[in-house]
Amino acid sequence: MQTIGSSGLWVAFGLVVVVALIVDFVVLRAGGAHKVSFKEAALWSIAWVILALLFNLGLWWWLDGHQGREVANDVALEFLTGYVVEKALAIDNIFVFLLIFTRFKVDAELQQRALMVGILGAIALRALLILVGAALIARFHWILYIFGAFLVYTGIKMVKSPNDEADFEGNPLMRWMRGHLRLTNEYHGTRLSIIKDGVRHFTPLFVVMGLIAVTDVIFAVDSIPAIFAITTDPFIVLTSNVFAVLGLRALFFLLAGMAERFHLLNYGLAAVLVFIGIKMLIIDVYKIPIGISLGMVALMIGASLVASRLIKPRDEAH
Repeated sequence: MQTIGSSGLWVAFGLVVVVALIVDFVVLRAGGAHKVSFKEAALWSIAWVILALLFNLGLWWWLDGHQGREVANDVALEFLTGYVVEKALAIDNIFVFLLIFTRFKVDAELQQRALMVGILGAIALRALLILVGAALIARFHWILYIFGAFLVYTGIKMVKSPNDEADFEGNPLMRWMRGHLRLTNEYHGTRLSIIKDGVRHFTPLFVVMGLIAVTDVIFAVDSIPAIFAITTDPFIVLTSNVFAVLGLRALFFLLAGMAERFHLLNYGLAAVLVFIGIKMLIIDVYKIPIGISLGMVALMIGASLVASRLIKPRDEAH
C-alpha cells in the first residue's frame, strides 16, 4: 500500500501528538477534578481543531517542497476530508459515552479523567485496527450489519425511552471483567484500583475507561471504512483519525453542555444514530456519498438545535 508517510513524517506526527497529550495532561492535573463548563469545552474544542489544521498545513508545506504542489493539495484535502468525517461520526460515540456515564453514575468531576484515559486506550486500539485495515474489514464484513442494527435500535430506543439506562451487563468486555477481575461497587476518587484485604480490586472508574476505549473502536468500524474510501494511505487514515479522537473529550463536554441548553438535541443525536445504522446496513446495496452523510448529520443536529429554541420544554410550557 503506497503512502506519503516517510520516517520523518511519522516522527513529526508522533512528536506533535505526544506534546499535545503532555500539555493536555498537565492542564488537566493543574485544574484538578472539576465539572467542565460549556465555555471551557468550547475553547478546548477550538484548540484541538486549530492543532489539526496546523498539522495539515505543515504537511502541505512539506509535501509542496518535496513532492510538488499537486500532491500537496491532494493529500491536504484527503486529510481534511477524513478529519471532518471522523468529527461528524464521533457524535454516536458521544451518545454512548453519555450512556456509560449514566449507567455507572460517574460524577461530573471524574468524567474528564475517565474520558482522557479511555480515549488514550481508544487511540492505541484504533491504530491497531487501522494498521490491520482493509484486510480485517474485508474478513469480518458481516460485523457491519450487527453494528448497523445496534445503532438503529439504540437510536429508536433513545427517542422512545430517553431516560432509560442502558444495560451493559451483556457487554463481552463487561462479562470478562466480572469473570476475571475483582471489582468494587464504590468509587475511590480518581483511583483505578485499590488493595483490599491484601488483594487488588478494580474500581468502577477502571471499568468505565475500558468500556469507553472499546466502544470507540466498535463505532470506528463504520468511520474507518469511510476514510479508507477517501484514501488508502495509512498515514493519512491514521493521522486524521488520531487528531479527531484527540478532540473527543472536549467535544463530549461541548455536546453535554449543549444538551442542557437545547433540550431536543437528544432527538437529533438519535436521528444521527439511526441514519448511520441504516447507512451501514445498506452499504453493499448503496454506498451513501460522504458529502451527503455530512450534510444529513449537520441537518439533523441543526434542526434539533433550532427546534429547541422554538419549542419550549414541557415543564416550561405550562
